[in-house]
Amino acid sequence: MSFIAETGSNHAVMMDGAAEAGGRNLAPRPMEMLLAGTGGCTAFDVVLILQKGRHAVSGCEVSLTAERADTDPKVFTRIHFHFRVTGKDLRKEVVARAIDLSHSKYCSASIMLGATVVITHDFEIIED
Repeated sequence: MSFIAETGSNHAVMMDGAAEAGGRNLAPRPMEMLLAGTGGCTAFDVVLILQKGRHAVSGCEVSLTAERADTDPKVFTRIHFHFRVTGKDLRKEVVARAIDLSHSKYCSASIMLGATVVITHDFEIIED
């Protein structure tokens, strides 16, 4: 139940299942990878949007929590993004706009998931 995926950019990513499902629990589950990829996609966007606006952003972390359906297919039903954006003199409205633009225009992953999943987000700003 362990698999290695080779991406279009020639990188390898390992995925595995839980021991009770025949895996060895050595790597993330495929659905965890989906969440991680979506978080990475939107974090990239937020930083790039802030940088293009010449804002002094030095970091962005995003934590995702998700709920899944109880029965098969156990699709995501809700995903919440919590952003921690670090920088100097970042204004709330600027960070909020960057996050909104990511979720509504730029992040292909969250836009795709948003077609079938309730997505919410909040953020905090950490002064650098």
